[in-house]
Amino acid sequence: MVTLKGQNIYLRALEPEDLEFVYAIENDETIWEVSNTITPYSKFLIRQYLKNAHQDIYEAKQLRLAICINEKLEAIGLIDLFDFDVKNKRAGIGIIIQNEMNRNSGFGKEALGLVINYAFGPLQLHQLYANIGTENKASMSLFTTFGFEKIGVKKDWNFSNTTFQDEALFQLIKK
Repeated sequence: MVTLKGQNIYLRALEPEDLEFVYAIENDETIWEVSNTITPYSKFLIRQYLKNAHQDIYEAKQLRLAICINEKLEAIGLIDLFDFDVKNKRAGIGIIIQNEMNRNSGFGKEALGLVINYAFGPLQLHQLYANIGTENKASMSLFTTFGFEKIGVKKDWNFSNTTFQDEALFQLIKK
């Protein structure tokens, strides 16, 4: 049986009470590069999104889960399955830990492991992929820990500040 609870963290669906947390993440310009965002989101739009967060992955083609430390209710990060493709049994995956103090503490690794098990278990996916900026060594290390392989580099893919940056495509195929 696959569980969305690990040793130190658990994953849960987004709740209306997560409005301020999601608002802070979506409007944090320091992480816009990894989320491919260039404009802020209003609380109104995020509130609408949270109202529709009850849609299942088959309807929404996306699943966003809050990463929480076991003893606490509040979220420390988000992990997403996106571009959910039932026919081809694949999805993209992305993760963000909001506060730098919670990064490099194993929370992201534990969350990623739980979602991989969920994707290859109950969702019966065949593969997952991740798009990671080539300068993001921490994310590349995290994903390769789980067997993701770099299968290509998209040259000058993302514009950041005044220059274009390359983005690597990582893929994990179920064994």
